[in-house]
Parts: sequence; structure tokens; C-alpha cells
Amino acid sequence: MKEITILSGKGGAGKTIVTAALASVAPNALFCDNDVDAADLHLIFQPDVLETHTFDSGKVATINADLCTNCGLCEDSCRFTAIHKNKNNSPEVNPFQCEGCRLCERICPANAITTTQNLNNEWFISSTRFGTLVHAKMGPGEENSGKLVTKIRERAKEIASEIRADFIINDGPPGIGCTAISSITGTDAVLLVIEPTVSGLHDAKRVIKLINSFEVPVFAAINKFDINPAFTTTVEDFLRENKIPLVGKIPFTELMVESMIEQKTVVEYAPENTISKTFFEIWAAIS
Repeated sequence: MKEITILSGKGGAGKTIVTAALASVAPNALFCDNDVDAADLHLIFQPDVLETHTFDSGKVATINADLCTNCGLCEDSCRFTAIHKNKNNSPEVNPFQCEGCRLCERICPANAITTTQNLNNEWFISSTRFGTLVHAKMGPGEENSGKLVTKIRERAKEIASEIRADFIINDGPPGIGCTAISSITGTDAVLLVIEPTVSGLHDAKRVIKLINSFEVPVFAAINKFDINPAFTTTVEDFLRENKIPLVGKIPFTELMVESMIEQKTVVEYAPENTISKTFFEIWAAIS
């Protein structure tokens, strides 16, 4: 079983579109949406949820106004400035700023503060027309997204082993933060989607540096290559200089938008079009 993670270094480069298109091409594969902060692969896959699980993203403090003596000790001691006076001039915790360190709970002389597990995140196991999808949904402002990526990837590997899948295909997150790190760790290969723009290449370079630190093989595909032919050549030169195989050049076409409106992959929507054949070639090169 091989695991392939699709990254770009930036948002909007086309990771999810490429992942979805490969779903129409890859045989006996399981899919995992690692972009837990803004998951969207399910919009095309239209999954039937089989299992729902909660995920603990840490602790958050609350103050019991009936017990609080308004001594101000918690507000003065909170290094995250998560405790503020409300309209009644009583201390109140902002859950989006609270880091769950429990200092306020320990020092409160009135025992008015408690910390509770924050379970405002869920992850799912679903069935789709392409096979099993493991995905997640984080609440606004929640933390530990890297840990959640690790969790769903571990479960995806277990399921893939049980059903004897040949491939796990991960729709990766943007950027080079903890979710990207959690997506790269232990994967067999990365398919890097690059758009032919200055920002696209800049962010691709950053994620390549991160990938190389894990010694993971990298392949590249240029999305919308024909919108800027001159800069596409610049991208190709960079890939050649860094010995990164270019496995496909995806043209710009309105078929992409039309297929998403129909909640289909572009290969499903336009199987005879040149762009669909491009994805077969990409899969043949990386699989």
C-alpha cells in the first residue's frame, strides 16, 4: 500500500480538484482530506457518513459568576489575556483566546473556575462512489489541527489495511504549518500542484524545502499552465534545476468550474476531453 499526499504550499492552487480528478482514475484507493481547517473534498465526493467521532482539541476555562468574588487575580495572571470584564464588570473567559493552561483554575481563591474538554471538532468515516473517505471538521478558532490530521491519517491507514487498498490519497492543506507537517510525515510521495504565478512558485519553494527535510519523493504538476506560458517556463526551469519530475501540465478550462457545479470530478464530467487524459497520465507517472 502506498500513500500519496497532494500539496501546493498555498491555497487555491487546485489541490482538491486534482485529488478529486485522481479519484476517478486511481483503482482500489482510499481517500483522506487532510485540510481539516477548511475541508472541501466532500463537496465533490458527496459522502454518506458511516461513523462520526469527536476530537478533543484541548481545554477551555469557564467562570462561575455565583462563586466569583471579583478579586481580579485570574485576569491579572492570564498571560493570554483571555479573561476580560463583561458588561456587569465581572470576569469572563473568551474561549477563543483561552489556551487551557489551567493557571486561573489553580490560583482562584473562591474555586470559581473550572476547565472542561473542548469537543467542538468531529471526524468522519464515509462511503463514496470512489471508495472510503476519512475527513474531519474543526470548529471556528479551534486548535490542534495537526493532531487531528495525524488522527485521521492513522485511521485511514488502518482501514486501508483492512480493505486491502492499494493506495491512500491525501488531499493536503495549504501552507507549511503543523497540518502540512502532519500530512508529509510518513507519506510515500508528494504530488505538488503549482500554479504559474510568482506567489505560486514562491510558496511551492517553501513547501519543497519542508518536504525535503523529511526526505520524501516529490512530483509536480502545473495547474492552469496556459494562463501564463512565460512563467510556466520559469516553473519548468526551477523543477528541472531541482530534479523534481514534472508529471503533468493541466490546462485552464471552464470545464473545471462546470464539473464542480455538478458535484463531479472533471474526469466524470468530461471523460473524452484532453484534460481528463492529462490526469490519467499524471496517475500513470506517480503510481
